[in-house]
Amino acid sequence: MTGTLVLAGTPIGDVADAPPRLSKELAEADVIAAEDTRRLRRLTQALGVTPGGRVVSYFEGNESARTPELVEELRGGARVLLVTDAGMPSVSDPGYRLVAAAVEHDIKVTAVPGPSAVLTALALSGLPVDRFCFEGFLPRKGGERLSRLREVAGERRTLVYFEAPHRLDDTLAAMAEVFGADRRAAVCRELTKTYEEVKRGPLADLAAWAAEGVRGEITVVVEGAPEAGPEELDAGELVRRVRIREDAGERRKEAIAAVAAEAGLPKRVVFDAVVAAKRSAG
Repeated sequence: MTGTLVLAGTPIGDVADAPPRLSKELAEADVIAAEDTRRLRRLTQALGVTPGGRVVSYFEGNESARTPELVEELRGGARVLLVTDAGMPSVSDPGYRLVAAAVEHDIKVTAVPGPSAVLTALALSGLPVDRFCFEGFLPRKGGERLSRLREVAGERRTLVYFEAPHRLDDTLAAMAEVFGADRRAAVCRELTKTYEEVKRGPLADLAAWAAEGVRGEITVVVEGAPEAGPEELDAGELVRRVRIREDAGERRKEAIAAVAAEAGLPKRVVFDAVVAAKRSAG
């Protein structure tokens, strides 16, 4: 009889947010796979729990090698608890490989729901929450970061990102360049911790604020692209959208067709705007 893989959410800041079931799972699991065993020790001490099984590390550097070991434990009937430093495992954290391997071997996978920086930031942002998409961390290199942002420049759902504090100003500046300086956003810092802060405003203003230096765990929430009607898009905006798509790798013909479809305009209108811009630049 195979065991069970349990994905457990851990506090993103305030330890009092730990789900009640977490203590029970920590005490009863045969194996606890932790992203950082030292942080796990601090968490169990804060919760007043003594782990009942053996503790092993499971982080980005050893995921590939340790996954088969944990699968064998599961196949032997063990209850394996997976925890990361904060939030839900596999959401920009270790866990996906182990879940996929468990599913492949027909092993039961369940979860102890817990705090999530994604949902917490989204709820606090003041931006639309009916439809959203999580984009995780952007690439570190500037060119790759711009390319990734251009891919979602027309996305109408609210966007959620994680970012390191020392890259925040560059990321917000890149977002202002691609999405528009006036696009609304919220920077959520140190959620549920002592110095929690939510800074809201246009991307350009937030980029200027971040240039002074920001610390802590960061989640960025960005408003989706507006559903503009034909009368709201001038020729310059049409050309800008075509260029964004071209920079992302689309051929001009396809980029013009896509922008025309988004704007509800005939392709000829967008084409003429692009040709006119090219003539004026030449």
